[in-house]
Formats: sequence, C-alpha cells, structure tokens
Amino acid sequence: MTDPIGRRLQRLGEQVQCRVSLPGDDGYAAATAIWAKPAGRMPNAVVHCLKAEHVRWAIRTARDRDLPISVRGGGHDWACRSLCNGIVLDLSAMNGVIADPHEQVAQISGGALIADVLNVTEPHGLVAVTGSVGSVGMAGITLGGGYGPLIGRFGLTLDNLVGAEVVLADGRVVATDDHNEADLFWALRGGGGNFGVVTIMRHRLHEMFAVCSGMLIYPFVEARTVLRGCAELADLMPDEFSVQVGIVGGPDGMPAVMVVPTWCGAPAEGEARVAPFLKLGTLLAGTVSAMPYRALLTAFDPYIVNGRRTFMETCWLPELGSTAIDIFIHAMEAAVSPGCAIFTHEFKGAASRVPEEATAFGLRRDHLLVEILAACDGRADKSEEEHHWQWARATRHAFDALALPGAYPNLLAAGEESDRVMQSYGRNARRLIKAKRHYDPDNIFQSAIPLPVSRALADIA
Repeated sequence: MTDPIGRRLQRLGEQVQCRVSLPGDDGYAAATAIWAKPAGRMPNAVVHCLKAEHVRWAIRTARDRDLPISVRGGGHDWACRSLCNGIVLDLSAMNGVIADPHEQVAQISGGALIADVLNVTEPHGLVAVTGSVGSVGMAGITLGGGYGPLIGRFGLTLDNLVGAEVVLADGRVVATDDHNEADLFWALRGGGGNFGVVTIMRHRLHEMFAVCSGMLIYPFVEARTVLRGCAELADLMPDEFSVQVGIVGGPDGMPAVMVVPTWCGAPAEGEARVAPFLKLGTLLAGTVSAMPYRALLTAFDPYIVNGRRTFMETCWLPELGSTAIDIFIHAMEAAVSPGCAIFTHEFKGAASRVPEEATAFGLRRDHLLVEILAACDGRADKSEEEHHWQWARATRHAFDALALPGAYPNLLAAGEESDRVMQSYGRNARRLIKAKRHYDPDNIFQSAIPLPVSRALADIA
C-alpha cells in the first residue's frame, strides 16, 4: 500500500468515526504488539473497530483495494494470525461483557479477553468455560476449541457457545445459532475465523463459586516418577477433576516439572481430591487451596512474556503413558534454552460425550493435547531462532508413532500444516469446506486456521 492510499483510508475512517492507525502513528505500535513477536512485513493499516458497522466498513475497504485482512482480538497466537500485511481489524476496544444471571448467559463482545468475561460473571457466582490463561481472547479460543480446567464437567469452550453475531465477507451482519444460519453456527464451533468476524457471542454460564487448585513444582530428576504417578491418579478421577502437567525450563538452565490439579465439583470434596498430588515426589514449591476460578487462570502469568520470538508444535496423544513420558523427558534434556517447554491439556468427560457431527471440532474421544513451546528473546539472531524451531519440530516428530491423526487446529500454522488441519477435522472436513465455500468463497478470511481451501474445494466439487 502506498502512503496516499493509507492516508485515504484514514480520511474514510474519519467519515465513519473509526480511528485508523498507520505505521509511525500514535497507537500503531500498541495495536500491533502481540504475544509472539511477528516476523516479516507488518500491517499497512490497523482499523480500531468499536462496532459491527466499523467491521463492515473495514472488510469492504480491504476488498475494494484487494488487500489481505486479519482480525485481532486477544492477540495471543504464536503464528501471528492476528496480523497481516494488509488491514488489521483491531477489536480490542470491543470488550464489553453483559451477564444475565437469571438466564445464565453472557453476551460477550468480539475483543473481550477471558479475564474480562470472568470479571463480570464471577460476582454472580457464575463462570464461563474458558482456556487456562486469562489474557487469551475469548472469541479466538471459542472458535478454535477451548481446552481448559472445566473441560470434563462442561466440555470445550465452543460447546458452550449458544449464539453469535457475525459480519460476513459480503458485509452482511447475521445472527446465528442452532436455528438461524445453522450451518454457519456449526462451522464457527471449531472452524476458527474462516467464515466471518464475530462481533458478539452468547455463552452459557455455570454456577461455581470456587475451584480447588494450585501449581505444584517438582524436580526434573523425579520427572518420570511424578508424571507416572500423576497419570495414574488422574485416570481414577471423575469428570469434575482435570490436571495439566508441564516440564518448563528454569532460569538456571535446569527444567522443572509442573503439575496443576483442579477440582471444580462439590467444594467439600476439593481438598481430598487434590491432596494426593502434593505427594508425587519432592515438592519444591506450591500448595493447593480453594480459590475463585479467575484466580486459577493467573497461574501461568509469569510464563506469558510478550514480544518473544515464539515457535510451537502440537499433537494429540491417546494417553500419557510410559513411552510418552520418556519422550517428554528426553526432549527437555535436549532443550536449547530456558524458553523451551512442554505442556498437556486433558480432553475428557463432557467434551468426549458430544457427538462428533454436532460441531466442526473433529476429535471427540478422550485424549491429551500436547503443546510444545520454544521461545527466544526478541533480539535473537536467525541461527538461534532456527535452533528453537528445530527443537520444537524434532520434539513433535518424536511423538509420531504414538500420536493420533491431526492436531489441535488452533495451534497449527499455515503452509505445510494444512494436511494436518484436514486430518484434525476428520469426517467433518467435507462439511467444513462446503461452509467455507458458501460463506467466504473468495477466501477473504485466510488469516484464520489454515484450511487448504483451493485444493479442498476442487476435491469436493
């Protein structure tokens, strides 16, 4: 985009009372600062949307000028899909949340973070089903899936979406739910932002005043014993229990084992359910206690460092068995920096009981999501970046013999990952691509989860 066109965008923005930031303008740096440091060309313009009409205008403007478009909500995406070298729709100011305690439903604007949602719902003794980190955008995690501590009792985040307002590629603003634009509603729940811009969501809320949880740290030398014991205990637990484990690099170069058990059932049972996880090995730090759900989602805040060059790989495992544990340990022994880590997320209970065809999300059986993270300083040179990328890739391939087909689409990047994306949707892939062809035939929203649109459309024509 040349500068005159950029200035023209600003003048058009003034006409619809919508601020537009260009490189060098005040606000541009903040609007393009996301969790993972981006690589490559930066956006030519950022449109700071305040309402659906601004989103419509931005989409029309991008289409008229044949410019790429992306949507920034929380900006917590290692693949930097919220930025593109065209026009970015910044929804961060559209962060309103309205809770209806009687109906137990929340109306959530497209730029709201998980923390914004819980700040409104918890005073009513209600929670939304979310991921594990409060700074993540609620829309992004909903459209892709939403693994989190409440998954066994209430399902994925997307299983609790009951309706949405969406601005489509042709500029129409539609309301969608099980009875209106039902194909769109089906595709949104797992297909990501491939079909339009979600400006408002309606989420089912659940009564919950507290969870019993805590972050427990064990020495790396006891990793095998701790992880085996954790897996054995977790297998005996009911739906109301979940556990997240990880091996993370420490500042002294020595990794540590992290165990985060969470009980979201009857408060009187919490301490007894979680107490055995305090005895998995030599406890270095941490305790468990009753706490508000939103307090639990601050546990990972010390590990959420914005602006680092970040690489991520992922796979699905049927379970955390001995072979998988050995791979975890060997990978962390070979970690190239303290920025390397491996985390797991459980899929069980209510999430597994949803019929596979009910939403676009493709894997509805008990499994374990593995998240392989390699982050280095934003000033790292290309060689250091390459070492981190190679470590993440090698670690993922070490699981190949154990892994289920595909992986969590929300964590997959564009390009070579497109085959894995289609495997992830399984028998839902065909219907998903048909929905893409219907709602976004020109692939305007190509910065979302990387569906291989051109090839897939040819395959089903």
